[in-house]
Amino acid sequence: MGPFSVWMIVIIVFAVLILGNAIRILREYERAVVFRLGRLTTANGVRGPGLILLIPLIDKMVRVSLRTVVMDVPPQDVITQDNVSIKVNAVVYFRVIQPNKAVVEVENFLMATSQLSQTTLRSVLGQSELDDLLSQREKINQKLQQIIDAHTEPWGVKVSNVEVKQIDLPQEMQRAMARQAEAERERRSKVIAAEGEFQASQRLADAATILGAHPSALTLRYLQTLREIATENNSTTIFPVPVDLLKPFLEARLTRDKE
Repeated sequence: MGPFSVWMIVIIVFAVLILGNAIRILREYERAVVFRLGRLTTANGVRGPGLILLIPLIDKMVRVSLRTVVMDVPPQDVITQDNVSIKVNAVVYFRVIQPNKAVVEVENFLMATSQLSQTTLRSVLGQSELDDLLSQREKINQKLQQIIDAHTEPWGVKVSNVEVKQIDLPQEMQRAMARQAEAERERRSKVIAAEGEFQASQRLADAATILGAHPSALTLRYLQTLREIATENNSTTIFPVPVDLLKPFLEARLTRDKE
């Protein structure tokens, strides 16, 4: 092998290395932020997807994914406005919409978004009462999303949703809430029973008015009652006595009492 062949091999290897460093292929969900001698190559320095060419030893590329990131916020110790100590965790959905800002404006946008989510979760829930956390969770989720999104916007990160996953209550608070729920159910049952008694008394009063206006209806009621009793296999003997027969005796008794 002569000197010319050796130089050809060296040149070919060098060309392969240059091409390997100069050609990049980005997937559909990826973008490249390219720096040339430390500065963005264009107004935003973003390229891709597909095939891009770099100048070896001069251009530096940072690969950024545009897919939605699902970040789990670890449990946080929170003291609510009504002085109840709880543990709360959440999940944050966000994605990069401006890759150049996500690389230039913040050192690590994933870590920054995670820390911001933790502090915002403690701050917002610490300003709310326990009843609001349990009954108005959707409203609190929207408030968290708006606050975190406003802080991450300069980084080119869009927070699409924040969900409070679980609220761990102390055992004493759980027992107190169970007693409260039981008392509430008992109160409702008493109110329903009283409402039923009230409606029944109204119906009885209406029935008494109708029977008083039509005495013959009372006799029909007697006969219907006898028929219902006769259908049962028993030895009960009933002698219906019309109230009209007793009315003169009652009036005489009242007259003597007045005298």
